[in-house]
Amino acid sequence: MAVLGIGGVFFRAHNPEALSEWYRKHLGVGPGCSADAEAAADEWMWQAQGGPVVFAPFAADTDYFAADKQVMLNFRVDDIAGMIASLQDAGIAVETRAEWDQLETGRFARIHDPEGNPIELWQPPAS
Repeated sequence: MAVLGIGGVFFRAHNPEALSEWYRKHLGVGPGCSADAEAAADEWMWQAQGGPVVFAPFAADTDYFAADKQVMLNFRVDDIAGMIASLQDAGIAVETRAEWDQLETGRFARIHDPEGNPIELWQPPAS
C-alpha cells in the first residue's frame, strides 16, 4: 500500500478568492482548470497532468528559497520560455539564472504570487 500522488495543496492566504483567481489567470492552476486535454475540469478541482513530482524536505537554514517562507510551490511546465513571456507581459517579475538550468534536471524560473509566496517553474529535460 502506498500513496498514489498529491491530492491537494492547501495554504493560508490573506485574500483566498483573489489569490485563487491570480493562479487561474496566470498559471492555469486551480478549480476549473485542466492541464490534461483528456480530463474535464470542474468547479472544485484542477485536473493536473501526470508526471514526476519532487517531494523534498529542505534543511531549516536552506537558502534555496526565502527564510521567512515555510514552503515553495514548484509547477512543472512544458514551455518555460512561453510561460516566462506570458508572465512578463502581465507585469509579473520573473527571475532566471543560468546556473539553475542543467541538462540533467531541466530549466527553472522563479516568481512570487501577490501574497509573496515563492513559486518555482520547472521544465524537465526532454525524455
